[in-house]
Amino acid sequence: MTTFSTPNDPAQSPEIAPAAPAGPGTGTTDPFAVAGSAAAYIAEHTGVPAHDLALVLGSGWGEAADLIGTTTATLAAADIPGFSAPAVQGHVGTVRSILTPTGKRVLVLGARTHFYEGKGVRAVVHGVRTAAAAGAKVLVLTNGCGGLNENWAPGTPVLIRDHINLTASSPLEGATFVDLTDLYSTRLRTIAREVDPSLGEGIYAQFPGPHYETPAEVQYAKRIGADLVGMSTALEAIAARHAGMEVFGISLVTNLAAGISPLPLSHGEVLEAGQAAGPRISRLLADILARI
Repeated sequence: MTTFSTPNDPAQSPEIAPAAPAGPGTGTTDPFAVAGSAAAYIAEHTGVPAHDLALVLGSGWGEAADLIGTTTATLAAADIPGFSAPAVQGHVGTVRSILTPTGKRVLVLGARTHFYEGKGVRAVVHGVRTAAAAGAKVLVLTNGCGGLNENWAPGTPVLIRDHINLTASSPLEGATFVDLTDLYSTRLRTIAREVDPSLGEGIYAQFPGPHYETPAEVQYAKRIGADLVGMSTALEAIAARHAGMEVFGISLVTNLAAGISPLPLSHGEVLEAGQAAGPRISRLLADILARI
């Protein structure tokens, strides 16, 4: 198991931070203790004492898990302390331990909690903190998102080089100061481009959801520098940096954002685009992970 530390302020660590809400969501339970319990459960029930990487599966990316290596254990997320079944169609409700051909262990988190579910930020980042407690040093975040660049047609994978957090919230509590200057690893983006030199990159803006953005909100996001909009990723990335993990983010453009496209948005469109692009982007992600 690994312990958590704050990279830029060794005097302030989660272990001594003031206690706050329950479960990973609300109450008085220490969220890092809950993550430690979850990691211990995973180690016991997978037979794997530590994992090297963690992968969070977003819309359209589900097939990648089958291409990474051999699944040696599959757990129902709802059985693991602090986890719950996914509330969104298109997300699986399992946590898998996968052995890659190079001998690395990947913890695949298919049960993602979104900010808009109302369970609290602690619940949103519980999977990330569990992965860190389980030993993972690298976190791979994937998502399906709206695109603001008309040149990125639905089905286009885009590397995340930075984010804008528009949720008005943070997974960090109290005087916990963490530098996010290079949050999304340049090293890992370079590896991704070695696999596919055509990959573009952009800035991802996380909105709270669950409603899609209005055309005016999309134009606002564009003016402040966003290229991609969605409802996940940023809060998880912040928690990962706090835990000392190296972060790699990649989005699948499932639709042009509101106002960029003249058509109304629907979750069905997101799922359809993800299914169409699934085999291609899953192979891409598996090839990238093989080099990390």
